[in-house]
Amino acid sequence: MEQLDLLRRQYLQVLDPEDLCLPQQSLIKLPLIQKELYETMFSDNAFTYPPPNRYKLRVLKKLVEAMEKAVMDPEEDEISDDLTICLAQLMTENQVPESVAAQKMSYVTYTAPLVSLNPPTVTTLEARSLLAAGGTTGLRTWEAALHLGTYLSSAEGRTFVQGKRIIELGAGTGFLSMLCSKHLGAEHVLSTDGSGEVVDGIVSNVFLNGLGRNLKIDSRVLKWGYTPVDGILDRRNGARNFELVLGADITFDERLILPLVSTLSELFENKTLLKGLISATVRNQHTLDLFETACQAKNFTIQDISFLCPPQEDQIGFFHSTKTPIRLYMLTGTRVN
Repeated sequence: MEQLDLLRRQYLQVLDPEDLCLPQQSLIKLPLIQKELYETMFSDNAFTYPPPNRYKLRVLKKLVEAMEKAVMDPEEDEISDDLTICLAQLMTENQVPESVAAQKMSYVTYTAPLVSLNPPTVTTLEARSLLAAGGTTGLRTWEAALHLGTYLSSAEGRTFVQGKRIIELGAGTGFLSMLCSKHLGAEHVLSTDGSGEVVDGIVSNVFLNGLGRNLKIDSRVLKWGYTPVDGILDRRNGARNFELVLGADITFDERLILPLVSTLSELFENKTLLKGLISATVRNQHTLDLFETACQAKNFTIQDISFLCPPQEDQIGFFHSTKTPIRLYMLTGTRVN
């Protein structure tokens, strides 16, 4: 993949500057490359939804330092005036403290791991360190969602989504729901979460991605084990029969395992669900064992999908750490006619 394209993808996803893949020294000192960096990353017109200025400053500092190291002859090699002026402007801004900036909502654009001149993207407004009311962690996109998104973007994964009616549980930012609706050919997606504040965020992100008037995606509050599934359906168009349930990082709290499986059971019992794909970061094996046991008690067939993402330094999109294992489960229930 072209080096500047990879860097732009990482930059839009607001990766830690230390994890960015900078262009080689032989390239980064070239005037044409510096011009392209400014015009496609740091100019005011580079992006509709740019990363926050504090992050922009950190990345530009790192790039300028790399350019300074690459310059062998100051009389022949120069650093772009546009970049140095932009750096100076950012440095003179009143930057909020890091602890405050971490709590603010900012744009994050995720690019699918595909080699393409116009790859699929999903943009969210999220806060990496902010908890919603009640302590929910749904205001950011977690590694398990990016892992599942990578799988769904593959040829094998697309077969689960294309033309299907989907419900997502614990949708958080709505990343997976929007990916399926916007790029993977889902017939309809219902994006749900237990927090009203989080669902409001999903609504905003849906509009952000140009899906606001798209009747193929909707959002609802769904509290596992409490809200009847029938109660969240849009009766104007009659009951929807779901064919796939998605969930990412929804098995992290053992207190929520039984309510989660109860809701999954209701979906199966309502003769609406054929399959489920659950992506789970292995933080606590005991919690995953509880999930598997609870699923088996409900007579679900549960099996692992063998899918390994490359390490983050070799990824080209939906960048996420693979240091902590992430498991993909496929759940199957019996459909009673």
